[in-house]
Amino acid sequence: MPIQFSSDDDILDIRYDSIFKAIFTKDTANARIALGALISAAIAITVSVETVLQNEPAPEDIHDRQIRFDIHCRTIDGQLINVEMTMYPDQYEPLRIEFFTCKLFTSQDISGSFRKYSDLKPTYHISILAKRNLKDDRSYYHHFQYFDSVEKISLGGRTHIITIELAKADFDANKAVDEMNSMERWSLFMKYSTDRDKREMVNQILKSEEGISMAAETLLTISKDENERTRLLTEYKVILDYQSGLAEAEDIGEQRGMERGIEIGEKRGINVGKIDSAINAIISLNVSVAEAMRVFKIEPQYRDDLISKLKNQGVTAFIE
Repeated sequence: MPIQFSSDDDILDIRYDSIFKAIFTKDTANARIALGALISAAIAITVSVETVLQNEPAPEDIHDRQIRFDIHCRTIDGQLINVEMTMYPDQYEPLRIEFFTCKLFTSQDISGSFRKYSDLKPTYHISILAKRNLKDDRSYYHHFQYFDSVEKISLGGRTHIITIELAKADFDANKAVDEMNSMERWSLFMKYSTDRDKREMVNQILKSEEGISMAAETLLTISKDENERTRLLTEYKVILDYQSGLAEAEDIGEQRGMERGIEIGEKRGINVGKIDSAINAIISLNVSVAEAMRVFKIEPQYRDDLISKLKNQGVTAFIE
């Protein structure tokens, strides 16, 4: 019998990176089946996960963890797949995704006299975006590959980038669960598993998808385990605090930079006006550069600007 969430169950949010990884990287048959089901739904090809590779740095190295993929795995037939959950993707998310997808593809070893390019396995990067959208269109699912933008011809390569934008996953209002495809069901499960008002729909999804039901069973188990729950939420809080601290530092730095820029700009503008007045005095009153700077209170660092402007006007007689 598939797992069901009761109205009283306080479910952890699977969209948190630490909880997402905890569900799909456990060394259990259920976790492997659930991960394989999620990947199969995303790439529209049935696969089985053979190995979940350990690609996390040390737990205390919070900064390094932010640039690593959440789940790095290999299928039974050798395909390399990265799956990640991102709560708040930043403005450079598409470039980051492209960069790491390329690194994953080129990590394959085809050196040796009996190896060739055709031995390269398909590589997939699946990025699940929780609360910010990557594209402005209405589609929650995108599958990107290399293609000719003029002739619309695919290169036929083996790298794939798949994005799933949960904020756009609102097709449940007009669609029965049994009419949804597998990726739609996964998306709604991840988006609404904590929403008690959507619990009936989520439970229908759990009945219809074995892989989602297995993920839900693990999610419910860790949600009820106070030690595991505290550990995961603490881990998420540490990461969130770190990211917030960086963002705040960047905001402060930007504000101070703007203030300093305005200050410098204003100062330079004032001195430009003084330089123009000094040039007129030098030419019309035959005063020296030093005297003009003293009279008009031009700061020493602007002396070269004054002399350069004099030379541009063909005046050199009063330059010491």
